Amino acid sequence: MRIDKLLANMGYGSRKEIKDIVRAGQVTVNGVVIKDVKQHVQVETDRVEYAGELIEYKEHVYFMLHKPQGVISATEDTRERTVIDLLQGRDKAFSVFPVGRLDKDTEGLLLLTNDGQLAHQLLSPKKHIPKLYFAHIEGTVTEEDKLAFADGVTLDDGYKTMPAELNILRSDSRSEIELTIMEGKFHQVKRMFLARGKKVTYLKRMAMGTLHLDGELLLGHYRELTNEELELLKKG
Repeated sequence: MRIDKLLANMGYGSRKEIKDIVRAGQVTVNGVVIKDVKQHVQVETDRVEYAGELIEYKEHVYFMLHKPQGVISATEDTRERTVIDLLQGRDKAFSVFPVGRLDKDTEGLLLLTNDGQLAHQLLSPKKHIPKLYFAHIEGTVTEEDKLAFADGVTLDDGYKTMPAELNILRSDSRSEIELTIMEGKFHQVKRMFLARGKKVTYLKRMAMGTLHLDGELLLGHYRELTNEELELLKKG
């Protein structure tokens, strides 16, 4: 890979800025200063440094985001703040995108990556990747609701959902529940409860497949997946 492409892909500036950096002698390959932006490097074996900082090339990145309310699951928007706007510094250079979506008013786990193959694997309807949500419900959630969800709920458009596992944490006029669904229809959790005459007032995604939201990750913050998390996610 050419040195200018490597540095650009890693977010060290535009091609013009990188040309100036290289010509100024700020980049070394295996300890040797280079000044030719066309020089090729072996990303797996060569030691590339910029101003003394080791550059570790990554083709794909995987960020666990704790999405806050008020942010949309998109890469760009002219009016709304997007999840990409939450990224810091050079992380924006990787051109990541959200895997699936969470509604604007929904919080919780969202995976951001530039790995299209993994995203396709996780979003494929044939895979039936489980998604765990925590919610506050306006209305008393009962055992009848639990049985109805286990059988599949018919939504407002006539579609009957796959069986879902409803766990009732608190049952009164302001119920609290956990719900595991195996698909990702538009506003599915909210529509499932509306079909039962109840309203979701707060919704948070806690897990997607084997990936669980880090309890120490603050709203609006993100981190890279650990190797273990990534391997388990890829295995499904």
